[in-house]
Amino acid sequence: MRFLVVDDDFETRRLMQKLLRPYGEVDVATDGEEAVQAFAQALKDNEPYALITLDILMPNIDGQQALREIREIEKEHGLTGDKLVKVIMISGLDDSEELHDAFFLGEAESYIVKPINHAVLLQEIAKLGIPLSGAA
Repeated sequence: MRFLVVDDDFETRRLMQKLLRPYGEVDVATDGEEAVQAFAQALKDNEPYALITLDILMPNIDGQQALREIREIEKEHGLTGDKLVKVIMISGLDDSEELHDAFFLGEAESYIVKPINHAVLLQEIAKLGIPLSGAA
C-alpha cells in the first residue's frame, strides 16, 4: 500500500510518515506542486497511492488547488468510483469555507484539523475503507 503525505511543515511530515510507515510505503511532498507531480508519476508507474494526506495552506500550489489537479488527472486517466485516490485534507484551520471547498470542489473524503492525533487519523482511514494491517 502506498501513501503520499503532503505538508510544508517538516514536523508534520515526519509525524505522518511515522504513523503510516507500519502500513505501507510513505512518500512525501513539501507543496501542492510536488504532490501533483508525485501523483502523476505514481499513476504512470502503475503504482497508485491508496491515500493522500494533503495540507491546505502551502506555498506554490495550495492543497485545494492540488486536489483539483489530482482529480483532473484521474479524469484524464478514466478513473472513477473506487479507483479514485482517497484524500484526507489536513489543516491547522477549523474553517467552514475551507471545509466546504475541500469536500465540494475537490471531492475530498475527509478533513482533519491539526494537531494530528494518531487514533483520529487511523479512524478516518478506516472510515474510508482502506485496510490497515500489520507491517508492510
